[in-house]
Amino acid sequence: MAPSAEKLTGGIDRFVDLVGRATSWLALVLALVMGSNVLLRYGFSIGSIAMQELEWHIMVPICVFGMSYALRHGEHVRVDVLFQYFHPRNKLLIELITSVAGMALCVLVIWLCIPYVLQSWSIGEGTANPGGIDYRYVVKSLIPLGFALFFLQSLSEAIKSFTAWRST
Repeated sequence: MAPSAEKLTGGIDRFVDLVGRATSWLALVLALVMGSNVLLRYGFSIGSIAMQELEWHIMVPICVFGMSYALRHGEHVRVDVLFQYFHPRNKLLIELITSVAGMALCVLVIWLCIPYVLQSWSIGEGTANPGGIDYRYVVKSLIPLGFALFFLQSLSEAIKSFTAWRST
């Protein structure tokens, strides 16, 4: 791999690892919030709309940033039943094609969701539920950010696959 390509993929991989590790702590927070909600609801008959909404507010960054981390570490969904029998060179070609397709999907999602996010910011979108969490526009802003991170990781995977494919 060319030094510049290796430097680029290494930087992207390190950044995705950093974001993924930081985001992973939200899983603990989510478990504590959900456990508290269950305890309060069934143990003390106390419920809170804001705490219920907080669950999915925490789930959003876990999903949109976690998908890049999963791709980085090869934990993404793939039809391994078929993939395991392919020649290594064909595996690399499939990885390259799927990485490019993933990048195209990211561009499409970002392009389509920007107006959605901007509209949410322009109206200061909050919750429709009384006692819920406002600032929903901030959570919606994570969608293009998450897909931008996924684009970067897909780019890194494409470069690595192409380089390895070319050298085999």
